Amino acid sequence: MRTFLLLSAAFVAVFGLEVFESDQVLRILPKNEEQISLLQDLTEMDQLQLDIWKEPAHPSLPVDIHVPFRSLPTVKAFLEASEIQYYVMIADLQAVIDEEKHAMQSPRFVEPRNTDSFDYASYHTLNEINAFMDMLVAENPNLVTKLQIGSSYEKRPLYVLKFSSGPNRPGFWIDTGIHSREWVTQASGIWFAKKIVTDYGRDPALTAILNKMDILLEIVTNPDGFHFTHASNRMWRKTRKPNPGSACVGVDPNRNWDAGFGGAGASSNPCSETYRGPSAHSEPEVKAIVDYVKSHGNIKGFISIHSYSQMLLYPYGYTRTPVPDQPELHDLARRAISNLASLYGTKYTYGSIITTIYQASGGTIDWTYNQGVKYSYTFELRDTGRYGFLLPASQIIPTAQETWLAVMTIMEHTKDNLY
Repeated sequence: MRTFLLLSAAFVAVFGLEVFESDQVLRILPKNEEQISLLQDLTEMDQLQLDIWKEPAHPSLPVDIHVPFRSLPTVKAFLEASEIQYYVMIADLQAVIDEEKHAMQSPRFVEPRNTDSFDYASYHTLNEINAFMDMLVAENPNLVTKLQIGSSYEKRPLYVLKFSSGPNRPGFWIDTGIHSREWVTQASGIWFAKKIVTDYGRDPALTAILNKMDILLEIVTNPDGFHFTHASNRMWRKTRKPNPGSACVGVDPNRNWDAGFGGAGASSNPCSETYRGPSAHSEPEVKAIVDYVKSHGNIKGFISIHSYSQMLLYPYGYTRTPVPDQPELHDLARRAISNLASLYGTKYTYGSIITTIYQASGGTIDWTYNQGVKYSYTFELRDTGRYGFLLPASQIIPTAQETWLAVMTIMEHTKDNLY
């Protein structure tokens, strides 16, 4: 391992990878609204360069903050002086990243000849995911097509896999990886794609779904950010478009939608991880989905998949006004997480975004719901905080398997309520 770490350090020196040596992730346990307010003030101190993994919301929820080594004394002193309880969730962030990188560079990885030999239990680069999609389409030309719905800021194609058994069908959308560092989501998307082609014609439930509606799957929704997590900064969340007048790059693509845009729960600070952008749909990655949904005109379900926290959420995030379909969406979420838990016992919480986690304006599924897509949901996949965004690759397949049971529950209900 020491040899690997030395090689890793040399690699960083040559290629400019950002390192997080001795950085820590703190889990903070506020006990009242006053402490929440203090934590919100702390997170707005740009000079500390904090990376907020789980935002201060209300006392029932923990707050996770990645703290740079140089800021640790200040942050810990602030928490202790404020009598806010915390513990160290990750003691050395770079050590966990190095372990992940070492696993990806393992000699056991070989170039897959087909999608059967693809390694679904490892994390993959953008080029490897694109090659996987091409293989899947080549192997299943009567079921799968690859659509390009637009291009990212850095001119990378935005690909959607369309699984269809006939013309002029309603659509059910699934996207993964809109926040680029949430690697278990893209990995789950790859597994979903293989699962669909494997089960069609064999599994009666999936076959019935695809005989009534298309499944549209965007595995890498933020390709610029995803490439950047591999090439430069593993913890990158946003898009990669420069912000005029600021040295800080990127927009949070889950605050950029025209649904309460610019309201509470989205930042006007370009350096914030939740920066909303200069205007709704300013990010080409978001605008491409907006244009596709509108031009399609018959999207019946929409799932946007994130990590982490183990939650299944429905609209709204920007207002406390319940959606008209709240009782149905709530009951469907309850059934979905019950089916998810049936495999490995993984416990999810569920509810509207604003009541379950926090107010968040400009979010994906609030926009899709307002476009008439009743069955709009967001998943937050494993885990609840041991690894956060650095979920070990050994958990990819179990995560995808259990999530698929919930996705199938939502798709079956949508199929049965198309008209």
